[in-house]
Amino acid sequence: MYRTSQIRKVLILTLVLNLAVSAAKIIYGYLTNSVAMISDGYHSSFDGVSNIAGLVGIAIAANPPDKTHPYGHRKYETVFTIFIGALMLLTCFEIFKKVYNALAGAPEPSVTATSFVIMIITMLVNIFVSTYEKRKGQQLNSEFLIADSMHTRSDIYASSGVIISFILIKAGFELADPIVGAIVGVLVAKAGFGILKESTEVLVDGSQADIENIIKIACGVPGVKECHAVRARGSRGHIFIDLHLLVDPFMSVRDGHLVAEETERQLKEKVPDIVDVVIHIEPYEKNSTVQ
Repeated sequence: MYRTSQIRKVLILTLVLNLAVSAAKIIYGYLTNSVAMISDGYHSSFDGVSNIAGLVGIAIAANPPDKTHPYGHRKYETVFTIFIGALMLLTCFEIFKKVYNALAGAPEPSVTATSFVIMIITMLVNIFVSTYEKRKGQQLNSEFLIADSMHTRSDIYASSGVIISFILIKAGFELADPIVGAIVGVLVAKAGFGILKESTEVLVDGSQADIENIIKIACGVPGVKECHAVRARGSRGHIFIDLHLLVDPFMSVRDGHLVAEETERQLKEKVPDIVDVVIHIEPYEKNSTVQ
């Protein structure tokens, strides 16, 4: 499947880059006793873990519908997207633990020119990864890639903070290291909760389409008098629609079926994310009140 293979390529590339970035930050962070740098490195390491989880999730989500999963397996991608959010919250625990140790009297960080070089290079890599993943996620309608790009974007903010902490430490403000580490933790937590909220909406069948637009398109089909009881669920690029159409009560079953088919065709054409439409035909009564 083209979509799955393309997402897999993106994840493999970003996995290699994320592992290289995290290794550089963590190793040099320990060598220089920098809490902010180590915290940022842990954050980057979870980027790599999420890439691996994504590879597994995408492989499962690509399976076609079967008897026990008539709507397909696409929501497995959402499940693994939630995994990213959970990982980010776990990252916060590690970060705040390092912050506590620093405030409790851990060795002061040693900031060198190499520290600045490593942070700047890794930040540039993160900018590329985040931009690339988001663009590909939008092209392939992959909520996982978009969520993962948000995760990587928080790395950019974190790296910027670490660089600022290095400057402040050089200026004599020693507490800058744990303070920036704490700020990184808050940013990670915020991004994690955002991913969890958005993914949960998909799992609990939150509406995934513009209902007013669906009604407008349906009512524009010849033969449709009214449209109501519209429901939309699914995930990005994979939306299921249920709706009721009111037609002339004296219309034949055959003609009613043709109206329904044309409505489905136009909806899928004008809203490409729609993959299936279930339509219930009702007789239109001029004086009736539609609920």
